[in-house]
Amino acid sequence: MKTTKIGALGLAACLCLMLGSVAMAQDKGAEQYIYVTYSMCDLAGQERADEIFAEVQKGVYEAGVADGTINTYGWLAHHTGGKWRRAVYFGAGSVQALLDAQDKLGDQMDAKNKKLGDEFSKICNSHDDYIWRRVAGNTGAVARGGAAFTAYYVCDQTRETEADALVTQVFGPVYDKMVAEGKLKTWGWNEHIVGGNYRRLATISATDVKSLMEARDATVQAMIDNPLGDTFTEICGDHADYLWEITSQSP
Repeated sequence: MKTTKIGALGLAACLCLMLGSVAMAQDKGAEQYIYVTYSMCDLAGQERADEIFAEVQKGVYEAGVADGTINTYGWLAHHTGGKWRRAVYFGAGSVQALLDAQDKLGDQMDAKNKKLGDEFSKICNSHDDYIWRRVAGNTGAVARGGAAFTAYYVCDQTRETEADALVTQVFGPVYDKMVAEGKLKTWGWNEHIVGGNYRRLATISATDVKSLMEARDATVQAMIDNPLGDTFTEICGDHADYLWEITSQSP
């Protein structure tokens, strides 16, 4: 969507104000970091991987939440999207806390049943690891629904803070309203800390796949209707979408 010169200057001024607001918002509230392992799995064995997760890993993650090692976790099953078939995530208040938790929980899983752990690794024998930091949203603060939609963005790294401002100040209120109305359970906007080429992660969750996709359609339309939506796509134009079923998570 094209804008006049005056309109473009107005958008730029608006973004400057929003960037200041984002900086202030990030100074407040608890930091939340998420470690996610996205696994490529043998399609014929992925349901067996679910069984092993439930038998070996789930209890360890639940105990980790209970004793404060981590503050959230979840197990995701691929519904629609790319090469990742399963994903497990856990959260904590700092990167170091995540890394410490990874070592501690991994040792506990090995001690519980290393044989099953090795079987799991044969089924899901390659993976991509990412660490994300929450910039906006309520993910990690409340339980997610049964289905999640995630968009992984490749962004212009010189303008990522502009994208953060747009999501926080322009599109965030749309998500908040949908949460208040019960159309969404959670939403989140996260920045890349460690991992591959994806620089930002947008995520929404709802009770089930049908309601999730209806909510996503509404959020996409809100972006299309807003002239700043074009600015966002200029910054983070390339992305990969996934639809997940959340089969296990912390309360």
